[in-house]
Amino acid sequence: MKVSILTVVYNGAATIRHCIESVLAQDFPDIEYIVVDGNSKDGTQEIVGSYGGKIAQFVSEPDAGIYDAMNKGIQLATGDVIGILNADDFYAYPSVISDVATVLSANDIDASYGDLEYIDANDATVVKRKWVSGAYKIGAFLNGWMPPHPTFFVKKSVYDTHGNFRLDLGSAADYELMLRFVHRGKIRLAYVPKTLVKMRAGGVSNSNLKNRIAANRNDRLAWKINNLEPRFYTLWLKPLRKIIQFI
Repeated sequence: MKVSILTVVYNGAATIRHCIESVLAQDFPDIEYIVVDGNSKDGTQEIVGSYGGKIAQFVSEPDAGIYDAMNKGIQLATGDVIGILNADDFYAYPSVISDVATVLSANDIDASYGDLEYIDANDATVVKRKWVSGAYKIGAFLNGWMPPHPTFFVKKSVYDTHGNFRLDLGSAADYELMLRFVHRGKIRLAYVPKTLVKMRAGGVSNSNLKNRIAANRNDRLAWKINNLEPRFYTLWLKPLRKIIQFI
């Protein structure tokens, strides 16, 4: 099994090295690492370039945003499985990809996911909250559930069948993709009960009330465009679930 890891970045010089090092430290033998940069101006290109052949493919050009860049990376990927690691994130330990590959191979499934820790933006040792996903149950999306996207590893054949990220849903594009794959498409899903990724706190969709309202609106649209009907409480439970992550 070959695993393609994709990192998209724009002006991420402050964190991209940590992200890259966490990928290169993985003990899995067959990783294709792809970095798609949005034509950064802060030294990101030089940092990525310094790793030479350790990065299989490096593209740097203007794009239409993070999900457009992710789509470019998916098209470039030649692996059997694709994982997406944001430039502000890093893998929690060196055998993350090995653990994921073992689960995907042993269970003949289409995708896997795990847990995620939000860490302080300035101190990676300080955990702000923990997203414990739990095992997936059919219909879980109706109860506001979703897996953390940076821990979501998907076979490339699923993208080929069900499509890539939509560019008209703002920060809800990853939610819509997982809703489409898992809830609508009913792909076979497995849970890796470990913290796979550490993410620096400060996501755009949750940074203020205005952004949260916009995210909720796009979440609703995600159901509509897939011809799905949420329950009356579905999209209110989704943000409320995050409160539990602080406990």
